[in-house]
Amino acid sequence: MKNSDILQSVMKEFRALASIPRPSGHEKAVSDYLLTHLKEMGLMVVQDERNNIIADLPAAHGRENAPRVILQGHMDMVCVAAPGVAYEPLKDAIKLVEDGDVLRADGTSLGADDGIGVAVILHILRHLKDHGPVRAIFTVDEERGMTGAIHLDEKYLKDAQYLINCDSENLDELCVGSAGGVDLTFSRTLKLVAAAKEKAWRLSVGGLQGGHSGEEIGEGRANALRLLSLSLAGFSEAGVDFSLASLAGGKAKNAIASDATAIIVTAAPEEKLREVLMQEEQTFRRTYSVTEPALHLSLVEAPPADQVIVADDAANLLRILRLFHTGVYQMSAVTPGMVETSSNLGVVRMEGAEVDIVFYPRSSVEGKLFEFCRMAKDLAELTGFALHIGTLAPSWDEDKDNPLARVITEIFEQQQGKPMKVETIHAGLECGWFYRKNPQMKFVSVGVTTHDIHSPKESLELPTVAPLVELLSAALIKLAEQ
Repeated sequence: MKNSDILQSVMKEFRALASIPRPSGHEKAVSDYLLTHLKEMGLMVVQDERNNIIADLPAAHGRENAPRVILQGHMDMVCVAAPGVAYEPLKDAIKLVEDGDVLRADGTSLGADDGIGVAVILHILRHLKDHGPVRAIFTVDEERGMTGAIHLDEKYLKDAQYLINCDSENLDELCVGSAGGVDLTFSRTLKLVAAAKEKAWRLSVGGLQGGHSGEEIGEGRANALRLLSLSLAGFSEAGVDFSLASLAGGKAKNAIASDATAIIVTAAPEEKLREVLMQEEQTFRRTYSVTEPALHLSLVEAPPADQVIVADDAANLLRILRLFHTGVYQMSAVTPGMVETSSNLGVVRMEGAEVDIVFYPRSSVEGKLFEFCRMAKDLAELTGFALHIGTLAPSWDEDKDNPLARVITEIFEQQQGKPMKVETIHAGLECGWFYRKNPQMKFVSVGVTTHDIHSPKESLELPTVAPLVELLSAALIKLAEQ
């Protein structure tokens, strides 16, 4: 097929996925669509109790004894919108915008992570020839907790020799290892009291880039929740007496918080508040002059608050936000230039008196994650929060002797006339769970080139779609000849 025909075919699949709301934890509709769609293509399909989809494409005639290859992607997406954009993730389709060679969404995340991977696999299943047995696995809930991969029956992995994950973000990079992570959620019921009859103010941090807490964590981007807590410390240090009515921000554990807002009640004059805020903004701008050129703090009068958080509880809430480490924690001693360990203050949610804080460390060294868990226990005890430690997601250790990687890199160089980069990434991939279920299987991860995933600026380079299809198709044929 011509590249233009391949792109048109893949985009048809992607548009269908984009029309189906599919935030993590709400994949039943897209799972049902895939079930029906794959059956119509003539494949043998299973929808498991978690709504994972497993579809088998029988081998071409004469290739029945070739090793089974799994193509894998996830059907859920991170759903975020730019400030001021009306968007209901459970109801609204993604509005696609083609701008020359770039595909993006109209004011929201695009869902190319991993909708484009799913679309590429669907195209390949429909058009592949001269192949061995191929299995497609589409998982749920990758972005939130990888529960689809965690609960996938290992029988679907035990009879395969190779797995190609289609969830990477650069066409010319082959991933052969990824980091693990652990969800740390801090919760507390705050004590509320009647607010004084003083003015209420809304303090907001905005203009930040945000981004993926694995892929972009090493770029030195600011975290809005941390800046907000530091700004409020600036008020206290300047002698401004205030009460905290609410605080919230961030959108996902694995997205760097790009916005955060607090409501405070104070008798301090507006001029004093703006003077302190200007000083804080100037400090932040100097600190993040390169990475956050659009950073800004804003202060507007808010409707009167009925209740505020009692002083001790508010102090502990702000204290724990300032104590969290956000960003790179340690660089790799094995792979120069690679982040080994990081952590992200992802979300603060407050509903009435209930507050939840979601904190997400990552590391390619499992022991560092245990260190963060112990640190979290100490922070919770010191600040009066209850701590829930989620399931520790395993890392996928780099395999230096990977025949699947050799096949793909050789084909890439033949097709593109340049070598393919081989790397281990700091982000988490489902391959860690698959590796735990079948450590004898060989794994790689590939993908088209995307930018700013998990943000409203997410985009996809359309000219990289057809080359990925050609690379995977050639690899599947080559593996069937072995």
